[in-house]
Amino acid sequence: MYNWRVLMYVCLLLGGVARADTCSKPVYLTFDTGHMGVAPLVAEVLRRHRVPVTFFAAQEKTQQGDGSLGEYWRPWWQARALEEHEFASHTWGHAYWLSDVKAADGSVQFRMRASGGEEPGQVQLWSEQRYCQELDRASARLKLWSGRDPLPLFRAPGGRHSAALLKAAQACGYAHVGWSEAGFLGDELPSDRYPNAQLLKRALNSIRPGDILMAHLGIWSRQDPWAPEVLEPLIEGLQAKGICFAPLQEHPAYRQWVRAHEWRGGRFERRKIQ
Repeated sequence: MYNWRVLMYVCLLLGGVARADTCSKPVYLTFDTGHMGVAPLVAEVLRRHRVPVTFFAAQEKTQQGDGSLGEYWRPWWQARALEEHEFASHTWGHAYWLSDVKAADGSVQFRMRASGGEEPGQVQLWSEQRYCQELDRASARLKLWSGRDPLPLFRAPGGRHSAALLKAAQACGYAHVGWSEAGFLGDELPSDRYPNAQLLKRALNSIRPGDILMAHLGIWSRQDPWAPEVLEPLIEGLQAKGICFAPLQEHPAYRQWVRAHEWRGGRFERRKIQ
């Protein structure tokens, strides 16, 4: 276990992540939570290269502790906030959208199955309000643990969603963030068929400026973990090509949305124009 107080002090001395003021060929690196087994290593690599990241967080089962948004991992999130990374919702229970269900009155509900939280594996019917509550719950925990306002963005687990679900999320202040085709870094694929060397080569050959990249803080099913072998050479390889890493809130598709919303009283509201 790391000495978190020392780690956070070092973060302050190092000055956090690099800002993207002169970033002319940006990509946007994001991580979703997972079993958190590689989380300390990921943080170390990001800190060494001063790469800004947006973490999409849910309360997922972890190798150590009481879940990725549990008390055990609170110091880890605090340290990432000191490094000036950003945070956004991945739904509280890492809930997968299965289908829309239309009621007789024309309203839409969502068949959902969580893989984390308090009710993993259960298929439930959620209203639009319930979905917003799940988004807000993860955002509120991130705010509590990090002290940093979450972004008004979310990522639907597995990237699964419908137009109705995205509309419901937007109504409570969330814009959805997917990933670029080349930005799917492949850490959730089976390692016997997609070895790390192959994933690294593919990423370096295909990633282009403007891409949103996505990986995880640990995948239970992958036998050969991705981050220890791929993350640092990927960062170094992209930087050698003149590609830089920029904060997700500066992406052209999300810049105005982020600026137009603020976290207030446990939910997002439209920012008042002075």
